[in-house]
Amino acid sequence: MINNLVLRRLRYALNLREASMVEIFKLADRKIKAGEISNLLMREKQEGFVECDDVTLEQFLDGLIIKLRGPRDESAAPLTKQKVRINNNIILKKIRIALELREDDLLEIMQIADFKFSKSEMSAFFRKPGSRQYKPCGDQMIRNFLIGLCEKNRPSDDKKNN
Repeated sequence: MINNLVLRRLRYALNLREASMVEIFKLADRKIKAGEISNLLMREKQEGFVECDDVTLEQFLDGLIIKLRGPRDESAAPLTKQKVRINNNIILKKIRIALELREDDLLEIMQIADFKFSKSEMSAFFRKPGSRQYKPCGDQMIRNFLIGLCEKNRPSDDKKNN
C-alpha cells in the first residue's frame, strides 16, 4: 500500500488539520513542520510531493494511538522495537488499536465499503506472522477498509439525505 495514501485517507476520515497532525507526530517523538505534512499529503504528480516512508507512517500511527488512547502504561510489558518493514497487517492493527475497533466494527466498516468479509478472515490479519491461520492483508483490503472508514466518519451527501 502507498503510505501517502494511508496518511491522506486517515487525515480525511478523522478530519485532522495539519496542526493536529504535527501534534500527533510530536507524541511519537517526531518533529515535523506543517509544510512537510503538506508535501506528504500531496498526490504523486503534484510538485513538492514527498514520499512517506515506513518510519514516518509508523510514527504517525504510534502518535495517533497515544493521542486517542493515551500513553502506554509503564507497568505493561515493554515494547520490543523490531526492525520490521511496515505492512498492511501492521497498518490495520495500529488503526484498530487507535480507534478501539472491535471485530464487529471492522466488519461494519468493510460492509460500508461493499467489501464482504467473515470474522475468521478478519481475525487472520491480526495473527502473528508465524501462525498457521495468519493471512497477509492485501492492498485491496486495506484500501476498502480506509474507504469504509471515510464513509463511516464522513458520510457522503447522498447517504445523508436517505
